[in-house]
Amino acid sequence: MPHALPMPAPGFQALILCGPGVSLNTFTSNPEEFPKALIPIANRPMIWYPLDWCYRMGITNIHLITPPSSAKAIEAALSQNPHLTSLPTPSADILVPQSLTQTSGTAEILRLPEVQAAITGDFLVLPCDIICEVAGESLLEAWMIQQAGFGGAAAATLDYRGPKMGISGEKSGRRGGLGVWFETKGEGSVKGEETDFVITTPLETPSVPTPEGSLRSHMSRLVYSTTTDTLRDITEEKKSFPIRHGLIRKHGRIRMLTTYRDAHIYLFPHWVLDLVRKNDSMDSISEDLVGWWAKAGWQDGLADKLRLHQVFDDAEDAGKEHGSHHSGLLEEEMDIASLSTTRTSALAPKKPKPQQPEFASRVSTPGLQSSPTISPREKLVVPPIIAYIHPPHASAPLIRRVDTPAILLAVSLRLAKLDSVEEAGRPASSPFAHAHKIAYLGGVAQRCTVTKADCLLAENVTVEEKCVIKESVIGANCHVKSGARLTRCVLMEGVVVGERCQLTGCVVGRRAQVGREAVLKECEVQEANVVAEETEAKGEKFMVFEGLDEEGDEGVDGDEENGSAEEGNAVEM
Repeated sequence: MPHALPMPAPGFQALILCGPGVSLNTFTSNPEEFPKALIPIANRPMIWYPLDWCYRMGITNIHLITPPSSAKAIEAALSQNPHLTSLPTPSADILVPQSLTQTSGTAEILRLPEVQAAITGDFLVLPCDIICEVAGESLLEAWMIQQAGFGGAAAATLDYRGPKMGISGEKSGRRGGLGVWFETKGEGSVKGEETDFVITTPLETPSVPTPEGSLRSHMSRLVYSTTTDTLRDITEEKKSFPIRHGLIRKHGRIRMLTTYRDAHIYLFPHWVLDLVRKNDSMDSISEDLVGWWAKAGWQDGLADKLRLHQVFDDAEDAGKEHGSHHSGLLEEEMDIASLSTTRTSALAPKKPKPQQPEFASRVSTPGLQSSPTISPREKLVVPPIIAYIHPPHASAPLIRRVDTPAILLAVSLRLAKLDSVEEAGRPASSPFAHAHKIAYLGGVAQRCTVTKADCLLAENVTVEEKCVIKESVIGANCHVKSGARLTRCVLMEGVVVGERCQLTGCVVGRRAQVGREAVLKECEVQEANVVAEETEAKGEKFMVFEGLDEEGDEGVDGDEENGSAEEGNAVEM
């Protein structure tokens, strides 16, 4: 009997942020025509990977958020690219806030009126450059158990005095969030990859053991998160890393991680929108929203500065106004945990109210007798944000942000090694596997070498005789001329490689041409650029700068011969 797959709650939404791709500027110099979201990873558009991940976990209410300058290109790709048109229906919606620019912060995006209006329930936030082999439904299931399920995370603490979590789980507005972090060192690591500084503390041991293989065994509570650059600035200024006493008082056991990176995969309850709206100073989701939220659980006064009391009061008022259940059959919130036969409610028993001191008549004053009793403000329990720390062992599923050329190359080559559907069969193949490793066998000459186990050749690729291609990804409509040697390379669509060229560790943009007998190592070539014949280069970027004329080129490095390349506007960087 097949196992039932956990499905997301009705109305769960996904937001995919299609950013500018500054770190991939060799290939995104013209975002109006070719934005970052369309850069190919293993011959599929980058945006295909988060879209496929959402569909496989059952989420179909998906919004792609993009600046107006990139909207037309993404819309055309969704309707024309064969990889994107083969995705399930309904198609993702393209949300184009008019005030969104290529430099807008991620938290600022959540404050935009168009985004606030589009999100109607709990939501998932993803970057367009994420590749995640971890089953999305497993993450969602873990979040629902930890945060949105029986009792909820905040309601399970002894000092919580708010409304209990009901069957629908919507009234209290006290559910926490979940983020994902992955290891950047070890197998497949890339030198210079961005990292974050993360501090976590263990979650309470559940009364029922966690099932074997569950992601919950790798989850902990996030108490501090910032970028490594920010950490470096703090330690340089303070000559050390100061740890607040409030953190140690609240959490006796902490774990510090310095080689992990924020995947920017977040599961948020709906009240987070109100939190962002009430705090205009939040610019980044990872640094500001998640970082401050994590610290608010133990740093005195921070929750009040973030106006969390007002956020939750508004959520409760909205619940009373609209009703906690759409059916209207249940009038009161129920403590689900109290109905369980294996677990008792964690709510503390009610304590008798302390008696007010009585004064003798001779010391009483009219003012004191007439003063009304002021009840203390309810203690705020900040819902936790849970950190899924992806295990670093070699056999673990892939999680990666593809936001630099080096990572683009490494991830594409890793995916090229996956068995094709033709080889492994549909049930056993990876969700990222292609139907065939070589899509068009007729284009490959007999007298050439292509290592099929670690190569990926797309449709209409022509490989002439005496070529040697090892561990490479070649996009559609490419032409590799006779005698060329490619090792650990990525060629995007329409690239022409000249005769007897030698390319090692290179990423070549769309419709670029590499002249005959060129020798390139660890180079990047911009789209439509032409590398001159017999060029020898290592670690260079071949880019074209628009607007440079002959007079302007003469001033480069003060030497026309060394500062400019052929035709006066192609510059090696």
